[in-house]
Amino acid sequence: MDPMPDSVLPDGIRSRLLPDINGLDIHILEAGHETSGRPAVLLLHGFPELAYSWRRVLPALAAAGYHAIAPDQRGYGRTTGWSADYDAELSSFRFLMLLRDMIGVLFALGHRTAEAVVGHDFGAAIASFLALVRPDIFKRMVLMSAPFGGVPAVPFDTAGQSPASKAPDIHAALAALPRPRKHYQWYQSTRGANENQWHARQGVHDFLRAYYHYKSADWKANKPFELKGWTAEELARMPTYYIMDLAEGMAETVAKEMPSAAEVAANTWLPDRELKVYSDEYARTGFQGGLNWYRVRTSGLIGREYEAFTGRTIDVPATFISGKSDWGNYQSPGALDRMQRSACTNMKEIHFVEGAGHWVQQEQPEEVNRLLVQFLKAT
Repeated sequence: MDPMPDSVLPDGIRSRLLPDINGLDIHILEAGHETSGRPAVLLLHGFPELAYSWRRVLPALAAAGYHAIAPDQRGYGRTTGWSADYDAELSSFRFLMLLRDMIGVLFALGHRTAEAVVGHDFGAAIASFLALVRPDIFKRMVLMSAPFGGVPAVPFDTAGQSPASKAPDIHAALAALPRPRKHYQWYQSTRGANENQWHARQGVHDFLRAYYHYKSADWKANKPFELKGWTAEELARMPTYYIMDLAEGMAETVAKEMPSAAEVAANTWLPDRELKVYSDEYARTGFQGGLNWYRVRTSGLIGREYEAFTGRTIDVPATFISGKSDWGNYQSPGALDRMQRSACTNMKEIHFVEGAGHWVQQEQPEEVNRLLVQFLKAT
């Protein structure tokens, strides 16, 4: 696999491959690498994104004096060594493996610590795990679009007690609604999800265009609010990119919200030439690598890993930056509140950025860069 061509990268960003890291050859984008001795900032993307999602953040961090590093994570882009077979060993995508990947990236580049780990979407889940488990390496944490609600509790003092009753089946409840629904994370874990998106009737490029549009502030109906609880009726108040119609796949779901040609032409945060970088990569790789992250979550592997750290909190300096129009802030009812009250003991500030939906670092990069640098310099 070759690095990403300079023709698609902003000035000051370099693409290269780091060979033989935890069984992978990891592709990274970086800025500020020309000057030795700079502290590292590690940037972790989500789904369906790439290291390229940080193209407007990397130069700003470099200008502020940091070595900014954004990898294509395991399962994505130009990073190779993982299997795209649905039946391949799923445990290679567990969080401890992703932690080992990121330690390997830092060490390969000559850094024993990162001044901060910054994560967006599913990358925020990884960032929170890194800060929880290795605060000696990852000295600060910035989460975007996905609050950290804390480590699940392990049942305590249960000897001789009756077994706890099982929680209601949320999937059966969603399917039984007058408008039958399903949760997107469990859909994305199914065998057919990759085929549905990779070979979407509208093509990968238009699939991604609709997906990004639907979850952005450009889709004016994105007006999120706190849900009352984890019930079918409450979850069904979210848009269909989270709580899907039961009979439809993701490609059909987002196709209904495809922006017009005029809206596409007017888009400045993701013009077609930049979207083509994503669509070219996903047309080549498919989506299964990223979808395996959902499968690790819905299979319970992540929960079992977290239980090894029961009672732990994230104690490094932290901040949360998200789009004001991002439903990701509320998709797990109560997580935002728990993050501030108990899960993170050193949470500095919560920022909701105007004019941004789920893709905050792409939709409003100038404000994100200002908040990031402000946080790094103040702590």
